[in-house]
Amino acid sequence: MYAVIATGGKQYRVTEGETLKVEKLAGEEGSEVELDQVLMIADGENIQVGSPALDNGSVTATIKSHGRHKKVGIIKFRRRKHHRKQMGHRQSYTEIEISKIQA
Repeated sequence: MYAVIATGGKQYRVTEGETLKVEKLAGEEGSEVELDQVLMIADGENIQVGSPALDNGSVTATIKSHGRHKKVGIIKFRRRKHHRKQMGHRQSYTEIEISKIQA
């Protein structure tokens, strides 16, 4: 059984027991969060597709940790102009473990 969920502007295909990093969610480590924007649930031959989301579908996950990704370097350079600009960015994330998929 798997589900397709949307969180943080991205879509993820998840199964029970899977651990993944999503955009930062509000909540403390160890608490449960319910992801109610479920786009699709598949259980063998039985497939439910929402338009855009299922009314009765939900995915329950446990927050394992919060953190920040590695730094992404941004360099702007114009040749022969004595122009160089360097910046960096670290995106925050929440690591969650999917505990239950409910149709």
